Amino acid sequence: MINADFYYKSDGKCPVREYLDSLSPKLRAKTLRSIMLLEEFGNELRLPYSSPLGEGIFELRSISGSDITRVLYFFIKGNTAILTHGFTKKTQKTPVREIEKAKAYRADYYLKENGEE
Repeated sequence: MINADFYYKSDGKCPVREYLDSLSPKLRAKTLRSIMLLEEFGNELRLPYSSPLGEGIFELRSISGSDITRVLYFFIKGNTAILTHGFTKKTQKTPVREIEKAKAYRADYYLKENGEE
C-alpha cells in the first residue's frame, strides 16, 4: 500500500484536483478508481492502468468509452506517489510537453520539500 498525494503549486493551486473536477462524473469515478489501484499496488501496478514514461515519471490511465484520461505522477521515499496533473489524451503517444510539465512539477516539489521555495 502507498499514499497518493496531490502536488500543489506555490500559489496553492492543485493541477490534478482541477483536472479531476473538470471531468464528467463517470470519467472522474473511473480516474479515482485508478488512483485507488495505484494506492493498493504501488509500483507493481502495470498496464493497462499504469505505464512508465521515463526518468521516474509514470502515467495512470483511465478509459471510459472513447475518453482516455492520464494522470502523471512520480514516487518519493516513504511509499508515496505524488500526482502532478492530468490531461485527456488525444494521440497515441503521450505529448512531450506533458512529461516535461510533470518533471517541472517534480523539481518544484523537491525545492519546496527542501525549504528552498
